[in-house]
Amino acid sequence: MKQRLLLCLLLAFALIYFAVPRIPLGDPGLGGIFAIAWLLFALIVVGGNLVGLLYGKERRKAPVLTEDTRKEGNKLRRYSR
Repeated sequence: MKQRLLLCLLLAFALIYFAVPRIPLGDPGLGGIFAIAWLLFALIVVGGNLVGLLYGKERRKAPVLTEDTRKEGNKLRRYSR
């Protein structure tokens, strides 16, 4: 999971690095609006991937149950009224 987020983050930074010098940020009209919107969405992608990396849940492996622990677990789970 973290590898995927890190890869997406690096790709987003690469896109921003190569696109910023080429997009017309100061142009009036539709080209400038598109450039600002594209840059805003790219920064949202970077932010989302950073949040996923920093605050993502750790996956824990489920404990392996052997035949003995299954039998003991069944005894412990019985509730009587």
